[in-house]
Amino acid sequence: MENSSVILLVVAIAGGLFLLWIILYLIPVGLWFQALVSDVKISLLQLVLMRWRKVPPTVIVSAMIEGKKAGIELYRDLLEAHYLAGGHVAQVVHALVSASKANIDLTFQIATAVDLAGRDVFEAVQMSVNPKVINTPPVTAVAKDGIQLIAKARVTVRANIKRLVGGAGEETVLARVGEGIVSSIGSSESHKAVMENPDFISKVVLDKGLDSGTAFEILSIDIADIDVGKNIGAGLQIDQAEADLKIAQAKAEERRAMAVAREQEMKALAQEMKAKVIEAEANVPLAMSEAFRSGNLGVMDYYRMKNIEADTQMRESIAKPADGSKKKPDKIG
Repeated sequence: MENSSVILLVVAIAGGLFLLWIILYLIPVGLWFQALVSDVKISLLQLVLMRWRKVPPTVIVSAMIEGKKAGIELYRDLLEAHYLAGGHVAQVVHALVSASKANIDLTFQIATAVDLAGRDVFEAVQMSVNPKVINTPPVTAVAKDGIQLIAKARVTVRANIKRLVGGAGEETVLARVGEGIVSSIGSSESHKAVMENPDFISKVVLDKGLDSGTAFEILSIDIADIDVGKNIGAGLQIDQAEADLKIAQAKAEERRAMAVAREQEMKALAQEMKAKVIEAEANVPLAMSEAFRSGNLGVMDYYRMKNIEADTQMRESIAKPADGSKKKPDKIG
């Protein structure tokens, strides 16, 4: 009996403690008392209803206490709505307090909109107070004299709170600055002028208003380093000269091939003419026989013609040297 009484007493105590824990969890009396002493008006019923709405009362009460101490009026239902929308209540309140201390015009609506847009609103406020320095990657550009320059820049930016929603980010700023550096170096007559006066690039880039449409305000652009790269102009000229040489060689080869083809055509034409001559010579005996039959050529005429041919062949054989080459005529005098 005594053991049974002890067991029942222990079970009763454990059940009582568990019931007390459930009551304290559902009714956060300590949190309500903390809000009360901090001069934050919120009822115990509202704290209980927050539990049922799946909103942590600690987050809302802590945010309201922080805003109250900083002199910022915050409303419980707006904080709950922002939390239920997926926002970061603590970050928003921290940003509002920091903006208030820094005299930056930041309303609750803008802060929550920036937070829901996926940006860190507290970091944006800090960047408005303390500008951020962004280092650009090496930017390669070519001056008009063909010399390549490699420049690195430091861009000092400050967050623009009003353009955080819908404004472009750091990548856009870096891309625009790189484009401005390329255009300013490309418009320079000589790479020496750029290296002698690097701030010329900063002035040209700043005058273009590269921060329009972005979430930042560009304060300054400083050229940190400029290195000389390759002689792009000379390389292009060499490539052009090699291309021109190949074109000239191709044209010369084309003309040579045409000349060879023309020579072959002339040889074929000469052979064709020789064939016609042989054909004509073959017709001579037929013409002579026809002349004999018709009486236009006599026997004596035929013999005289043969004598003339024999004399001609004899003179040619006498005039021709023994080695078969033509004998040069002797000089007179």
